[in-house]
Amino acid sequence: MANRSYLYSADSMPDEAQIPRRIRCISEHNWDIPLAHKLLAGRGTTIVPSMIWNPAIGIAADYAGGAALLRELLSAVGKGLEDDAEFAACVARTTAHLEKQRAEYFVLETGEIISMTDDDPEASVRRLASEDIPDAVARAEEAIAGRNDDWLAAVRADWQRHFASFYADALYFSFPG
Repeated sequence: MANRSYLYSADSMPDEAQIPRRIRCISEHNWDIPLAHKLLAGRGTTIVPSMIWNPAIGIAADYAGGAALLRELLSAVGKGLEDDAEFAACVARTTAHLEKQRAEYFVLETGEIISMTDDDPEASVRRLASEDIPDAVARAEEAIAGRNDDWLAAVRADWQRHFASFYADALYFSFPG
């Protein structure tokens, strides 16, 4: 079994008292937290209690802002992949699923990925929220603005690793109702 990062949407953030009432499945990705998940969790990023594990290792973020950022980057990446039908299909599936599962917040569950190291899980999530995600957002914003062509070319060359996650209505960890 692969360790995965999981991405959900909800109309409220998880807190110490309860998880959101309606949780929609967005995506899961094997062995990594991909660039797409980082960007989707990149606007209004905050650490929240996990909906799956005990420590505070969840990350919540603004849905609309994250979705817009990912769409803009996919458009920039696509300018060099106009003839790639597989990329176009990936973008169409991703954007349709994001529209269908729209909510107020994204909730990124990191537990399986951060548990692959001996690091303190809460410290790993703090680093992810304060360094890794903001760095990914800054690079994406620069690339979208035409100021980071080398990074954009690298993302374009390996787009499957960054964007071809499993998007579905049911993930390995799904929530009732």
